[in-house]
Amino acid sequence: MPDRTELAAAHALIESSYLHWTGQALSDETDRVDWLYSQAPFALLAHGGQDDPLFIYANTAAQTLFEYSWEQIVGLPSRLSAPQAQRSARATALRQVETEGLVRNYSGLRVSRNGRRFWIESVTLWKLRDAAGGSAGLAALIPSWRSD
Repeated sequence: MPDRTELAAAHALIESSYLHWTGQALSDETDRVDWLYSQAPFALLAHGGQDDPLFIYANTAAQTLFEYSWEQIVGLPSRLSAPQAQRSARATALRQVETEGLVRNYSGLRVSRNGRRFWIESVTLWKLRDAAGGSAGLAALIPSWRSD
């Protein structure tokens, strides 16, 4: 389990960026940090802005979906979440997010740590913005998924 300070910092970045792009909060829960991490009914992931982005956040729903613990997924190259044959299409979607800031209704094939393939559907992708408004990575809210 991640440190609460680490979670709060990640949530601040993810939530402020989501609010910027959508005009809406991710949650109206009183304790959003805990709710988004452990109780949200959707998978929430974020990766940094490196050339080969590394995951910086995955809530428990995302950890369960992708079959990784917090320690296993944070620091993992996010490209590994897609099967090799799907990485080009994934990269195209990520470039669109970098250009537009927000993409809704994205779908794509993904793979878990144990090789289980599944489709993510109706995904919202948004660009993370640092305090100066610069690009700090990308986040994904995955409300639904199904087996391949």
